[in-house]
Amino acid sequence: MNEQIKDGGPAFPHDDRAKAYGREGMALRDYFAAKAMGAIIHLVVEVDGTMTRHAVDAVTEGAYVVADAMLRARENL
Repeated sequence: MNEQIKDGGPAFPHDDRAKAYGREGMALRDYFAAKAMGAIIHLVVEVDGTMTRHAVDAVTEGAYVVADAMLRARENL
């Protein structure tokens, strides 16, 4: 079976046509997680020197923990 990978559409659409086709871009939570993931990976590699499968899973989960905290912080502004 050849299933197409869902990419979520464009991250930063530039006009209303994208919305008309249901592609409003990346969710803010995903954007925050992606930004956090880069910083976390940098720290893990700097301290440990490697990235094991377990470390990658932990980084991914940790990035969403950070993203959720950032969204909660926005609510309190």
